[in-house]
Amino acid sequence: MFQPTASFSSFSVDDVEKARAFYGGTLGFDVADQMGGLLVTVPGGQTVFAYPKPDHVPATFTVLNFEVADLDAAIAEIEGLGLHLEHYPSTPEMPVDGRGVLRDPDSGMGIAWFTDPAGNVLSVVTRAAAGAGHP
Repeated sequence: MFQPTASFSSFSVDDVEKARAFYGGTLGFDVADQMGGLLVTVPGGQTVFAYPKPDHVPATFTVLNFEVADLDAAIAEIEGLGLHLEHYPSTPEMPVDGRGVLRDPDSGMGIAWFTDPAGNVLSVVTRAAAGAGHP
């Protein structure tokens, strides 16, 4: 039986120093050097590993989600840091508003996306509000 002792996620960046400045400086997370990359401790104590890759191409999907209690407050904080939300096209399956935010009126969930300096997609997301929507 496969029995790991822990797990973590990783993604590539094209510039470790820019990643250090972003994750450690702009976002204020703990960042430690590890194997030529960065071990980033995110809220909740989990870690992610950002490793250098000379031919880095950002993923076309979200690589890291930050759960927040208040989506609009988190968006204001992100914008206050000089970051900008990504604006994906609104579709019937993904009806985003004019700010680029997807909200589910049934569940109370919401999500907004932004990128790191390497173009990796990150998000702030709320879970379903207590008593909202379906279990």
